[in-house]
Amino acid sequence: MRLLSTLRSTRTMVLAGLAGLTLLAGCEPGPPRVKKTVDTVGKFPAADRPVAHIVSSRWSTEEARDRLNEASEVMDKSGVKPGMTVADIGAGEGYYTIRLAQRVGKDGRVLAEDIVAGVRDALAERVARERLDNVSVRLGEADNPKLPDNSFDRILMVHMYHEIAEPYEFLWRMRSSLRPGGEVVVVDAKRRTQDHGTPPSLLKCEFAAVGYALVEMHDMPSAGGYLAVFRAAGPRPEPEAIKPCVTVSSPPPATPAATG
Repeated sequence: MRLLSTLRSTRTMVLAGLAGLTLLAGCEPGPPRVKKTVDTVGKFPAADRPVAHIVSSRWSTEEARDRLNEASEVMDKSGVKPGMTVADIGAGEGYYTIRLAQRVGKDGRVLAEDIVAGVRDALAERVARERLDNVSVRLGEADNPKLPDNSFDRILMVHMYHEIAEPYEFLWRMRSSLRPGGEVVVVDAKRRTQDHGTPPSLLKCEFAAVGYALVEMHDMPSAGGYLAVFRAAGPRPEPEAIKPCVTVSSPPPATPAATG
């Protein structure tokens, strides 16, 4: 009888332990497991241009950029104000992320996105270290920034557009994340894409192909090139209806250009 009682007691303890493990598993931290859905959008055209390789997460030093008042001038011309929600695409080490967070303030939000996991992780550490409670960091994909729909007043793409391998799909997927009246701001150099820039005519053509209208364009010497502002215009075209822009080859620049 004593042996039977001991076995029953042991069995009760084991069952209790298993129940406890089950409860812990149900409360395990981390993102929820969401069932993947099939992407049913059509096929996008390929870009008729070279794509620059990602060579660095830094375009220049933050000190040098601040001496030129780069971020303040870009944010001023972009109309970034307190309380706005802004996405920083290709955020890199966070030069714009940090300054955007200060500009939009506690009532605003900044989402910093990068497609390189190590760069994203380093930026997340910086955001935590500097206690930027209004900033979140996300890992995107080469053809999809993975931004939530109807969420952003401004989307900034600084010195990174020439590195987008699938511009038509990227811009198509990004479009739905703009709020009514939201704008996309591109800063780039007037160079060929393989030389880490984007000719303004090519930029306007690729944006127009996906249903964006150019609002304004400014020379931006402080940012090493120009600033262009776009808004969504009309219905978003079906992927199969997008007509790719045809580029014309041009001779390389006379002197080597800086990268990044």
